[in-house]
Formats: sequence, structure tokens, C-alpha cells
Amino acid sequence: MKLRRDVDAADLIKALSKLGYRIIRQTGSYIRLQSDDPQHTLTVPNHRPLRVGTLASILADVAIHQRLEKDALAEKLWP
Repeated sequence: MKLRRDVDAADLIKALSKLGYRIIRQTGSYIRLQSDDPQHTLTVPNHRPLRVGTLASILADVAIHQRLEKDALAEKLWP
């Protein structure tokens, strides 16, 4: 599946909140998210739009944590 090219930080954070991620802090233009079951922390740059490589890296990290394929995760976040 080809990644969307119009995703900004706010869209990604909203989508990740469906999986239980919440904002724990922000330092400059970087937003730190955390999920609790099991604990996982990641950083999202507050950019508009996110670079495709950055988005792919974040989604790969979340997919490993959620034990999903990257394509299945993208479908779950943006149906």
C-alpha cells in the first residue's frame, strides 16, 4: 500500500489515539506520545505535512509494537 502524502502531525496523532496513544509532552516542534498496554513511547515531529520517510518510520515502529503488518496498520488508522 502506498502511504498517504498529505498526513500532518495532527492527523497522525488523532489516528494513533484510536490505538490508545496519548500526548505526554511537547518540546519545541516534537510531540511525545505514549501507549500504556504494553508501554510504548514515540516522538512525532509537529510538521505539516510529515515527510514520507518519517511517516513510514513511525508507522513501522507502531506496527511492530501492535504486532501488525504496516499495510494493515495503515488501513486500521485511515479506513
